[in-house]
Amino acid sequence: MATDNGVVNKWRIDSAATSTYEIGNPPDHRGQACMKRHGVSMRHVAQQVTKDDFMTFDHILCMDESNLSSTVFWSFLSSPVSLAAMLGHIISVYSYILMAPVCFHLQGSDKDFETVYEQCVRCCKAFLEQHS
Repeated sequence: MATDNGVVNKWRIDSAATSTYEIGNPPDHRGQACMKRHGVSMRHVAQQVTKDDFMTFDHILCMDESNLSSTVFWSFLSSPVSLAAMLGHIISVYSYILMAPVCFHLQGSDKDFETVYEQCVRCCKAFLEQHS
């Protein structure tokens, strides 16, 4: 999406977790399968959000309230210049469509991962429209 919107060379886009148990691991196999079906490669390994991220990034988008809460905690450990928000709120804030926080299922099926993918695509498109 960032490539299609001409911002890939202007933005630094990254992914990080709020917990430590997945650090160093590849993405969940169900998530990888979903992304592969949509032609999206996933070559990263899990890393944890750090207090420095709040000085590096302008926006930190979280998947759910638990992640947002953990991320806000990290922001208190730094002098934040970034804005942390739930990814699912991007759409409702800009009046595109009302939706609950992105519904992430740790024990979910392939269909659940597809639902999350579709939610993330809608939210990211709305975010790009507002910030490109």
